Amino acid sequence: MPSERNNKTRLSILMFNMFIAMVGIGLIIPVLPVFLNEFGVGGKAMGYLVAVFAITQFIFSPIAGEMSDKYGRRMPIIFGLIMFTLSQLLFAIGTEMWMLYVSRLIGGVGAAFLVPPMMAYVADITTEKERGKGMGLLGASMSLGFVIGPGIGGFLAELGLRVPFYSSTICAALATVLSFLFLSETLSVEQRMAAKSLTRKNENMIVQIKKSFKAPYFLLLILVFTMTFGIANFEAIFGLYVDTKYGYTPKDIAIIITVGALIGVIVQWVVVDLLLNKYGEKKVIYWTFLLSSISMLAILAANTFLTILAVTFVFFTATSLVRPALNTLLSKMAGNEQGFVAGMNNMYMSVGNMVGPALAGIIYDVDIHYPYVFGAIVLFISFFMSLSWKGNQAPEPQRVVAINEK
Repeated sequence: MPSERNNKTRLSILMFNMFIAMVGIGLIIPVLPVFLNEFGVGGKAMGYLVAVFAITQFIFSPIAGEMSDKYGRRMPIIFGLIMFTLSQLLFAIGTEMWMLYVSRLIGGVGAAFLVPPMMAYVADITTEKERGKGMGLLGASMSLGFVIGPGIGGFLAELGLRVPFYSSTICAALATVLSFLFLSETLSVEQRMAAKSLTRKNENMIVQIKKSFKAPYFLLLILVFTMTFGIANFEAIFGLYVDTKYGYTPKDIAIIITVGALIGVIVQWVVVDLLLNKYGEKKVIYWTFLLSSISMLAILAANTFLTILAVTFVFFTATSLVRPALNTLLSKMAGNEQGFVAGMNNMYMSVGNMVGPALAGIIYDVDIHYPYVFGAIVLFISFFMSLSWKGNQAPEPQRVVAINEK
């Protein structure tokens, strides 16, 4: 059994990897409006470029989760980092729109091979009692990277529009080297052979998705989608919203997102384990959905820099807390299929990342306030769904395996 110190080292590497991946997803948001002027395209291209990343993430997430069960966690993580590095480099040197789209598609593959294996890895190196803390730390890195990415992009863009992408390339390459050198495999040969013998090995993605519909954790996957939809909806048009309504600069936007995100993630880092142990995952989930819905509406009433910053902080804090709660409960219900469930988790998350920005961009063209109204409604419905859900107890391992039988 690996030592506790060794597990902490490996968890730190995973947190760094997750942070780099999520930063890479978000840092293009404040840069895109100006960057795309070089290509002579408008707002729709911006929305599609943000959303297209999620297409390949959606397609490859179940594959990556299944492969991490069959072939181990380490190699999928390293492969994902390599793909992500290539994606960022291609975006940095891109001179044609097709190069940018290809870059984002490759990046989606990288994210697909990063997130599910890393979630499964955390489950491998933690006990069920420690699972919430481990998922919380990984979730904190995910939340911090995803919401601070636009802020980092805005600041680095002051040095040059392509500087954020070159910087992300270097960081992703460093994460790849660190993982290759210091990240050991957690699954034994026997565990991998047992996973290869499952009947799912011949099933395609559609069949796997259908099986997720019948799983006892299906509602949790829906909540992963609505949570991600809400975050992506909020972020995708935030820069456009405050620029149009208040004339904020990229630096103003970067400050709001960065400060709000940092405070939110610090709160998550400090209290998530306490909240999960004291109140349980289910209560944390529905109260944070309610809080995120209210704060999404409140952004429409905020009309000063400080009030917008305050509302943004509350929103990011709520969504930062709901993510590890969902991940922990899903992991507890996964039994011996951590990779598969993590793959489904990432797939539903990728759909939210795909639909959120695209739909927000379309609705924004109708009225700049509508994306936040619609997003608040989705999150409010999620609150009632989580409040009424009765499946708060993890099933026995054989119950999870049973859903794979024909």
